[in-house]
Amino acid sequence: MNNNPSNIETTRPRRGLLKSIAVSTALAGAMSLGSMQAMAATTWKIQSVWDAGTVGYDLFEDWCNGMEEKSGGELVFKCFPAKAVAADSNSLFDSVRSGVLQGMNPFTLYWSGKIPASVFLSSYPAGPDQPHQWDIMFYSMGMLEKTREIYKKFGLFYVGPIQHDANIIHSKEPVNSLDDLKGLKLRVPGGMVAEVFQAFGASTVSMPGSDIFPALEKGTIDAADYVGPAVNWELGFSQVTDYILFGPPGNMSIYQPVDLMDLTVNLRAWNALDPKLQQLVEDEVRIYSQKHFLTIQKRNVEAMEKFKKAGDTVSRLSQDDVDEWRKRAIPIWYKWANKNEDARAIFDIQIEYMMNETVGYIEESDLEGVPGR
Repeated sequence: MNNNPSNIETTRPRRGLLKSIAVSTALAGAMSLGSMQAMAATTWKIQSVWDAGTVGYDLFEDWCNGMEEKSGGELVFKCFPAKAVAADSNSLFDSVRSGVLQGMNPFTLYWSGKIPASVFLSSYPAGPDQPHQWDIMFYSMGMLEKTREIYKKFGLFYVGPIQHDANIIHSKEPVNSLDDLKGLKLRVPGGMVAEVFQAFGASTVSMPGSDIFPALEKGTIDAADYVGPAVNWELGFSQVTDYILFGPPGNMSIYQPVDLMDLTVNLRAWNALDPKLQQLVEDEVRIYSQKHFLTIQKRNVEAMEKFKKAGDTVSRLSQDDVDEWRKRAIPIWYKWANKNEDARAIFDIQIEYMMNETVGYIEESDLEGVPGR
């Protein structure tokens, strides 16, 4: 033991100095690490086509806000509702291609005029009508890989499909059969869907979801397709229409029963991302797809009770209507499939699946004499 008081007095300050230096060094290191992490964080601006205040956008916003934590602070998703950055669908597409936005959450069908194959990347009239069938085609039959090849040509990366809902029709007058479509002024998304409705005599127009309510209110259109009951209730459709059109029991829609959304990002932004983060985003899209779908289905059940209390009446098409719908739709399938080799490649996956006995939607006799087959 050192009993020399002078030694004790000189040792204590020295130890304190060393401790102070060590703490300062540790704090500086922590601050430096935090600064590096902040600098390393990648921020993506992503716009959805969901309007603010709808269940769809609330779900998307929550998902985006969780990405920073899930990525350990390395990736941040800053989300925007419809029209916040890009004013319409065309500018949304171009904004992601140019990098003004790094990503978008659209209805995949919107790109039928730019990417003809996109009409086959979401449900179409009388095509596969169960959500799991689309997941099977994307994730186990090569459709995801083929889709990414197609989008790459446009400087885009298709991350994956996001299950959403069926689309239904709200109208001012009842539509009880396909015959009632004749002369109807109807909002639909365009492309193949519009052409099949036109084959039954409907007059179709395309417009964004946010423009539907005023068009119905003013009488510019007689009826409108949009998404499912939950969002359509929130958009106020019950205030300007009295009737809702469904397919046969168990099927809300015969023209877009599985209206897929997706996450698509700028290809350069995707390629700049660390492979581990790329895998995280892919995995999270699949998880979000299920949550998005299931939450909206629950809200649909609740919304239909509200429509009922508000006095709206549901009409259902018959199985005979479905058979006639498919008969008219098949030639239009092939018309779109033959627009280019990409569209045909996607469609070939689907027609083979629909003709397989496990699905059984289409038989060889249904295709006899179809132009372009």
